[in-house]
Amino acid sequence: MSSPLGELEPRYLWQNFDAIRRIPRPSKHEEKIAEHAVSWAKGHGYEVARDRVGNIVIKVPATPGHENAPIVILQGHMDMVCEKNSDVVHDFMKDPIQVAVDGDWVKAVGTTLGADNGVGVAAGMAIAEDPEAVHGPLELLLTVDEETGLTGAMQLDGTLLAGRTMINLDTEEDGAVYIGCAGGADSIAEFPLARRKALLGSVPVQLTIKGLRGGHSGVDIHENRGNAIKLAVRTLLAAIGDGIELDLVSLNGGSKHNAIPREAFAICRVAAESLAGMEAIAKRCLADFRQEFAAIDPDLEVNISQLDDGEDYLHPLNSHARDRLLYVLDGIPHGVLAMSREVPGLVETSNNLAVVQTEDNRAVVTTSHRSSVMAALFRVQEQIRSICVLGGATVEVHDAYPGWKPNPSSPIVKRTVGVFERLFGSTPGVKAIHAGLECGLLLEKVPDMDVVSIGPELRNPHSPDEKVQISSVQRFYAVLKEVLAELA
Repeated sequence: MSSPLGELEPRYLWQNFDAIRRIPRPSKHEEKIAEHAVSWAKGHGYEVARDRVGNIVIKVPATPGHENAPIVILQGHMDMVCEKNSDVVHDFMKDPIQVAVDGDWVKAVGTTLGADNGVGVAAGMAIAEDPEAVHGPLELLLTVDEETGLTGAMQLDGTLLAGRTMINLDTEEDGAVYIGCAGGADSIAEFPLARRKALLGSVPVQLTIKGLRGGHSGVDIHENRGNAIKLAVRTLLAAIGDGIELDLVSLNGGSKHNAIPREAFAICRVAAESLAGMEAIAKRCLADFRQEFAAIDPDLEVNISQLDDGEDYLHPLNSHARDRLLYVLDGIPHGVLAMSREVPGLVETSNNLAVVQTEDNRAVVTTSHRSSVMAALFRVQEQIRSICVLGGATVEVHDAYPGWKPNPSSPIVKRTVGVFERLFGSTPGVKAIHAGLECGLLLEKVPDMDVVSIGPELRNPHSPDEKVQISSVQRFYAVLKEVLAELA
């Protein structure tokens, strides 16, 4: 039986996660890091293996006298989210990260830092080189393509691993032991766009939303930070609602599926006499937005600027295409959708309106969904699909991955908690995280593995405000070192 909405059936995932997994393609900067890691390992005489998608396993011999200890896997990922402020000139494929120290924090200048997960990779390598570290045989598992959907872990050749105890080094909170994470998926909606000639007497203007903090779409979603796409759409709809004849030429915002959009840019055409009205609407919307977000996004800006006319601006969307796109973007939910009923304070389900890109004849909208309850994750997929299909889009789901079910009685969890208590005299928080760790996928590959996750204090990952606390790295490394000594 055909659908009254036409042949718009997306590819949806219900039980088989392998149905839509793509082959990861490590980026150039990942390949450089991988080359360094392999060269480092061979320089120390360690055995190195790489699977078909680029994941690396480095086998580090035990400290003499501890060869019969159980093998422990230390796991991190080699890629980073490459984000920068729009006014910063930086080529992530060629330019080194400009690092600055601010008190007890290390940060980058205008770009992401890469502490997520450079700290974890570095910690594993440091343990291998540390003459004071005592450990059994180690396997350093360095995965690719984590930030674009955990696809390296999805395609891992599990036969490369002999260990059955794993310490993931990719969480971002000092004094916490993580034992579970959310699953997730992306929905990609494609809207056909029809255009027409610009009206005589109209002029091009650009609406700019910037100054937002953005951040990680899992770790930071509970803070209700501003979404630049949402704010741009609200401003445009406010102008249309005030009677301004506004033709939309383009709307672009966000750049990564797992980052809250910090900036958005809309190019419109309005009558020359409406310029003052557009500026007044921008000021009014800014005042409204500041009432909502001043405490979390104090540097928010909403600006209107006139552009020099040119060929690129002479074919705006027709009013039907404009309205469909704006109303869909306004209607897509963003933020926390449900809190966990089992774990107090844990976000259970969320959605991130992540990216919108307009091209000549189409607009592509990316949303990222997370949930620790897979039925709830699939329900969000359905909701996003319904909204987008009503707007005339086709929808596909990409890069779905399972969550990691908490096991508080896990032996490695108990041991890690005990080490925290002895070293620092207090019990760490034992938590689950509303973000995608690779642990759930790796447990698919090696189901009998015992897993825990720890890390230092990172703030604002996936944004140019990313920073890592120096003293927390020292504590994180001390815990890792002591846990390995006990296991040896």
